[in-house]
Amino acid sequence: MTPASVPSPALGRLRWSAATSALQIEGSRSADGGGRSIWDDYLEAPGAIVDGSTADPACDSYRHPERDADLASALGLDRYRFSIPWARVQPDGRGRGNTAALDHYSRFVDLLLERGVTPFPTLFHWEMPSTVEETGGWLARDTAERFGEYAAIVADRLGDRVAHWYTLNEPAMTTLQGYAVGALAPGKQLLFDALPTAHHQLLAHARAAAALRTRGATAVGLVNNHTWVLPLQDAPEDHEAAFVYDLLHNRIFSTPLLDGAYPDLEALGLPPLPVEEGDLAAIGGSIDFYGVNFYNPTTVTAAPAGGSIPFDIVPTPGVPVTGFGPEWPIMPSALRDLLIDLHARHPQLPPVIIGENGASFPEPDTAARVDDADRISYLSGHIAAVAEAIDAGVPVEEYTVWSLLDNWEWADGYTQRFGLVHVDFATGECTPKASYDWYRDLIASVRTGATMSAVRR
Repeated sequence: MTPASVPSPALGRLRWSAATSALQIEGSRSADGGGRSIWDDYLEAPGAIVDGSTADPACDSYRHPERDADLASALGLDRYRFSIPWARVQPDGRGRGNTAALDHYSRFVDLLLERGVTPFPTLFHWEMPSTVEETGGWLARDTAERFGEYAAIVADRLGDRVAHWYTLNEPAMTTLQGYAVGALAPGKQLLFDALPTAHHQLLAHARAAAALRTRGATAVGLVNNHTWVLPLQDAPEDHEAAFVYDLLHNRIFSTPLLDGAYPDLEALGLPPLPVEEGDLAAIGGSIDFYGVNFYNPTTVTAAPAGGSIPFDIVPTPGVPVTGFGPEWPIMPSALRDLLIDLHARHPQLPPVIIGENGASFPEPDTAARVDDADRISYLSGHIAAVAEAIDAGVPVEEYTVWSLLDNWEWADGYTQRFGLVHVDFATGECTPKASYDWYRDLIASVRTGATMSAVRR
């Protein structure tokens, strides 16, 4: 087989990580007094989940934390990114924390530390308590204050051993897919009326960051899903459509964090955000690092006149695709270009962490050793793109593969597999794939200073 090539010099500057999220791997959703989340509500709607599954048992990780810690350790990871679900810790979204849930995550932190892996928790990976959504969710400013209280509860328990935190995962997807078009929980279809959720999430991040720092945190940030936006044609109307989409998906979230101000939405005819005095100062000073999740570029074209939104998302021509098909094109150079552009827009860019990067491809459901050459090629290409961005001066400090395990993929249920480890969801059996061995060997090679021009599958 053709070797997967990865340039090595810039990689010596990186920490290495892999990621999961609670709802996607844990199962046991109501165990130990866990509360109901917006995903418990969403998945009950007929047809909401492609295969009708319910996120149970998923990878059964809530009952098998030692297994996951062992898999992270055997990879040689510097850090392991996992999430703590708000609805487990505060079942009603307010009041004292659930002791049994906090005990569980405290134990998991210890398991990682015992194996030499730094725990890197995420406090919100889309699992809002249903009771919080019932009182407005991210449309309500009060949710930011409640999220800060939740962060304080978790940090009071874990802050003596955990110094590195993600607050929010992909606020853009919560706004665009959760509240604007309804493709994710809570399933609302508000279009541009969803924009207040962007500000309230960033404010929640700032409140949580303040709470975490007073409890010993040394590195706090959030991670957003970024995409490199391409016009379908070199025409003014397509460039304008790309500009608007870039603003809504990327810059409405990055600019306040990195520059302390929002881009001019009103100039585009969009409603102003509900900013109050002091908000932007709190948001602008809230991060120690900037997290970037990246999967694919997005190609847009101008929408027909009279439509509700000014752009259409279309397939990216001339590139291969993942198991999701044309929705997820593969273009590693887009990650390099995005990172270089982000640095150019924000010369004082803080350290950057690639918080997720990975791909799903068709694989067997039953336990098997998978020779996932497509995934190795995808990861190799994107790691090479990160190295090129570092060589261009972008301060990338960490790279994270999504995902350590095959998992329950939100509205796609068990139909998509992202893992370095194959999971037989019927039996619970876990089998490392070829990509697991490849990533382990890459990490080991970089650590020893060897030139890893190729790792053969």
